[in-house]
This record gives sequence, C-alpha cells and structure tokens, in this order.
Amino acid sequence: MTACAGCRDGAAFDAPFSMAFQPIVDMRQGTIFGYEALVRGMDGAGAASVMAGVNAQNRYAFDQSCRVKAIQLAADLLPVTSTATLSINFMPNAVYEPRACIGLTLKTAERVGFPLNRILFEFTENEQIDADHLLNILKTYRSIGFKTAIDDFGAGHAGLTLLAKFQPDIVKLDMELVRGIDEDRAKRIILRHTLAMLGEFGILPLCEGVETKQELDVLKDMGVHLMQGYVLARPAFERFEQPDLAAVA
Repeated sequence: MTACAGCRDGAAFDAPFSMAFQPIVDMRQGTIFGYEALVRGMDGAGAASVMAGVNAQNRYAFDQSCRVKAIQLAADLLPVTSTATLSINFMPNAVYEPRACIGLTLKTAERVGFPLNRILFEFTENEQIDADHLLNILKTYRSIGFKTAIDDFGAGHAGLTLLAKFQPDIVKLDMELVRGIDEDRAKRIILRHTLAMLGEFGILPLCEGVETKQELDVLKDMGVHLMQGYVLARPAFERFEQPDLAAVA
C-alpha cells in the first residue's frame, strides 16, 4: 500500500492523550449499540487540552493516533462477547489519500482482532472540506467494510446536498434540535420530517445530547431508537460503562 504523503511528510503528534467512551443506546432493544470515542487528556481533562496542540502540520499524525488509540482501548477493555460498535471521529481534512491513510487503522484492527464492520467513522458536516474529496473518503471506507456517519446533522451547511450524493449508515442529529424538544412544537415538526426522509433513504437516525427523561420519552414516541446523552450515561474515561436502562425505561 502506498504511503500517505500527508502522514509521511507531516509533523509528529507527540502530546500524550487518551479516550473516554460514551454509550450509544438502542432504546427499542434495551441494549448498547455502541460507544463513541472522545479525546481526553491523560488526566481525563476535556478534549480542548489536547486539541490546542493540533495544527496543520501534525493533524495527519493526530488523526492516525486517535484511531489507533480508540481501537486498542476497545480491544483491551470491551468484553470479548461484546458486539458493540466503536464510533470514531475523524478529520476529513487530515485524510490525504483515503486508502493509503487507512493503512495503519487496518493494521491495528487486524493486530488486536477488532472487526472492521464494528468500526463507525463519523465526521462533522460543518467542517469546511472539498465535497468530492469527502465523497471519495466515505465511499472508500464503505468499500473496505467500515460504517459511516454524519455528526451534528443540521448544524452545518452541506447536509442535504451531501445526502443527495452519499447515504451514510447513520445520521447523528444535532443536539440543538434535541434540546427541549418536549416543549418545542417547531423542533418536533422538523424532527418528524427529518426522520421520514432518513427512513426513505434507509439511514438510521441517532439523537445525541439527550439530557432529560422528558426529551427521551418524546424521541421514543417519535420513533427514534438510537440515543446518546447524559440522561443515559456520561463519557467514562478509559471505561466502557453499562448504563442503567431500567431507570429511563
């Protein structure tokens, strides 16, 4: 496999960091669908403490390091019987050539025995990036066997245009749409029509930022099954926690 020029020629990312993991719950099945890997400092400090050291020169190395760290921790800490999906955020602007850049990720997954079809790569649609380059990345990842997701859908500028060209496995709806939806008729109307559109595409909707039982109940009634948020569980530093689903049933 040809080496990625960006990864080969860019600066190293030497700052230590680790990951926290937040459960993604399938409320219909009452099971854990997966966990999102979230960057943290070595003492558990928020992502900002790490991201402050990321720049145009080392972003390739940082993106690679995040993938490797998340997969290694998942392989080490998840029960061997787990079928949970591992959701990893990636930076499209840090992917120089998708098939070359994914080489280290593939080697890591093979080395630790983590199945490719349990890895979900998500990106934020409000990041400025060339649309053709992004489509190439997503199509390449799908052909390899990874799942894909658009994060914060509705917060950016290109969501609907992108959906017309590529349908990911999952769309994560922006938390601003979720917050207070139990008291906001306009948000419920927007969500209802968005869910209908995603359903026609065969895309799974995932609501993140669910913070109250009232929000959760409304989302369940509207047909949302995949949820993520503080009402279920907060991110846990270097742990894969099992939330008490009976408390929000």
